[in-house]
Amino acid sequence: MIVAIIPARGGSKRIPRKNIKAFHGKPMIAYSIEAAIASGCFDKVIVSTDDTEIAAVAVANGAEVPFLRPAEISDDYATTMDVMAHAIRWCQSEGWDVETVCCLYATAPFVLPEDLQQGYALLQVSDVQFAFSATSFPFPIQRAIKLDDFGSVSMFSPENEQVRSQDLEEAYHDAGQFYWGKSSAFLTKLSIFSSHSKVVLLPRNRVQDIDTPEDWELAESLFSSISSLNNK
Repeated sequence: MIVAIIPARGGSKRIPRKNIKAFHGKPMIAYSIEAAIASGCFDKVIVSTDDTEIAAVAVANGAEVPFLRPAEISDDYATTMDVMAHAIRWCQSEGWDVETVCCLYATAPFVLPEDLQQGYALLQVSDVQFAFSATSFPFPIQRAIKLDDFGSVSMFSPENEQVRSQDLEEAYHDAGQFYWGKSSAFLTKLSIFSSHSKVVLLPRNRVQDIDTPEDWELAESLFSSISSLNNK
């Protein structure tokens, strides 16, 4: 059995109720649910939440909410691995033979069904434990700077100050959309960012963290831009 698990707790502080806040005409979480269903990858699309309102919205948009998440893994300190392990164990307690799962974030309005399909395909490669979305940094990280308490500048890697940008190795970062994985890898809390993982590379114009009101505004503008291009 292949299951999508969408973590969506109710206690978002910086953007209250962000998982079900209206984003371009529908609840934010609806985009993740719809992409999961449209991908055709999953036997079940489950939302893990502690909040009855989020549960109702999730069900109305096509997901299942067969349990409410316990309070001890619904606070600011609960990790994604904690939430995934709880959901997988719940599935196993119901007698579901869950071998493969996908953690799909509720705030991923740019995720596409084909991204999820590609991630699943990568997970079929021998010895691969995780496949997740990633994108490239827009600027060489080797030339990053830092500021001290007095505002003075220094480089993280001073040896790269005079190196041409095109001669520096390209770097990538987690796109924060989805994480395919073997159930056993999630249950043992295996490191995702390791040699046993593969990535689905996304263009930078489809990646935006949504943690603050400013992030939300940027995401809405980006979504509008993409929609305009697609409608031409």
